[in-house]
Amino acid sequence: MLQDTAAIEDKYKLFIEKAAATKMVWGLMSKDGWANSHSNEDEDVDIIPFWSDRAYAKACARDDWRGYVPTAIPLAEFLESWCIGMADDETLVGANWDANMFGMEADALEVAADILKQLKSINSSIKFRDYSSIDEFLNNITEEDN
Repeated sequence: MLQDTAAIEDKYKLFIEKAAATKMVWGLMSKDGWANSHSNEDEDVDIIPFWSDRAYAKACARDDWRGYVPTAIPLAEFLESWCIGMADDETLVGANWDANMFGMEADALEVAADILKQLKSINSSIKFRDYSSIDEFLNNITEEDN
């Protein structure tokens, strides 16, 4: 199990790093909406999976998600609309799930904070709709989280 935990954490770290580097995340979308699931830990907790790479998303477009298409989401939109909205709805982020629907299940504000910190660490800027800077966004969501 330790190896599985390390692999999940590595995939999460890759998700954060690549999302910050490409300023894009990927979801799976069909005519009925976005792919979603329930937590492996608690059936009452909803999760929306996202991937750092189109190929990872495409690999999961099978079984219940056959017919779903990898769809790019600009990072600013993901952070401002998706993460904030998911936190309000108490929906978790599934980060870089594998084809067996297994991977990190993370609080949406924690994911946003991790991406924002990564953007700062690589000295990358991003234009937001509702925030003037990465620091303002980060301060806002870390205050909400407490």
